[in-house]
Amino acid sequence: MNISVVKIGNSKGIRLSKTLIEKYNIKDTIELILEKGYIILKPTTEPRKGWEKSFRKMHENGDDKSLMSDVFEDETFDEWK
Repeated sequence: MNISVVKIGNSKGIRLSKTLIEKYNIKDTIELILEKGYIILKPTTEPRKGWEKSFRKMHENGDDKSLMSDVFEDETFDEWK
């Protein structure tokens, strides 16, 4: 695939088609990798983005309680002595 290099202010850049952006789930940034004479563009991912806000909301709503007890009814602590 050939892509034109275009003038952007005092710099130059490339434009990616909407199809490529959607196919590779490109959001705000991409990683540029220089490797053995090649330029590789890789979508950046933030798998835990937004977790802190979600956990805070869960805590405020009281939804962060343990679903099961830390100690089972038939558990003894003799082995820890």
